Amino acid sequence: MGCPKKMVFGPCGGVRDDGRCELAEHPCTFLHSEPVAWSRAGVSSTDQGTVAQASPGPRSSLLATAARRPVVLTDLTVEPFAPRSVARITRLLAGSCDALLVGEHSSRPDLPPTSMAVAVREAGGIPWMTLTCRDRNRVVLESELAGLAVGGAADGVLTVTGDGRAQGVRAEVTQVFDLDGPRLASLAADAGLAVAVPESPESPPEQARPLRLRLKQGAGASLAVLNHVSSTERVAAFAQAARAAGSTLPLIAGVAVYTDERSARVLQNFPGLHLRTEAVDAVLGAADTFRAGVDAALAEARALLAIPGVVGVNLSGLASSRGVEAAAEVKAEIGRALLADVRHGV
Repeated sequence: MGCPKKMVFGPCGGVRDDGRCELAEHPCTFLHSEPVAWSRAGVSSTDQGTVAQASPGPRSSLLATAARRPVVLTDLTVEPFAPRSVARITRLLAGSCDALLVGEHSSRPDLPPTSMAVAVREAGGIPWMTLTCRDRNRVVLESELAGLAVGGAADGVLTVTGDGRAQGVRAEVTQVFDLDGPRLASLAADAGLAVAVPESPESPPEQARPLRLRLKQGAGASLAVLNHVSSTERVAAFAQAARAAGSTLPLIAGVAVYTDERSARVLQNFPGLHLRTEAVDAVLGAADTFRAGVDAALAEARALLAIPGVVGVNLSGLASSRGVEAAAEVKAEIGRALLADVRHGV
């Protein structure tokens, strides 16, 4: 009651550091309560809304690889409504990652997830598609899940409740929130898709986050992708607490990728993300911010991969203010170095 996103299995990852709701000035309604125990209430398909089971269980190249060695998941940033940009950036990132995480953005338009998945596949990439509950009602989300499952268009899906639009961004457009992330995860698992869920270890209420991850596992998740955390020690503590809470989900930790002022500030200003201020200042104060940013991301990734339970990293962020191709080149350089570590047993 009172959650602007109509969440049942909250809180979302966008709770502000002082405990306020991302979309309102009141405290998060889940701030001082235990996470709601998972149940399928409001999730089970009806005769009027059924997500067809596409396979006996999730089959995922990324999950299979993560069972053998550390993996690199890279955010795909492309020009809006531009299939040629999807193909070009996917090819630029070829050989530097194990899969591409395709986002849904509140501030700019995207091609439909099913179209994006096909475009990435055709360009030789392995797509993990983000689905949010912000812009689509349940009927459309069910349709997207069915489309992504047909023929293995997507290697998997990241199911999120979704961040709210910033003030002044498409104010005339309704924000839907028929479902929340855990209920969407359950529908995705029903469709036979491999499901990743997000978690924000450093967002209030921090003490509830490990248990919430176990509840998401009960909803059907096979993987967790963590939002940026201010230190590797905080990630290690969260991983240990999640295991103590009963979660066995493999973790992919977020690596902040930035090489200039704008790409750093975008991450710092996003709800639920936490960067170490000293690290950002060191990069932006360097004579060569490009090299300093690449080196900082590599150091963070290598430290995160040493944490028990962390099976991979997500190279995430704008990376560069010089355009999508420059950003892809930054992420590709980092990813190639990390995969070289893996090949050499580092």
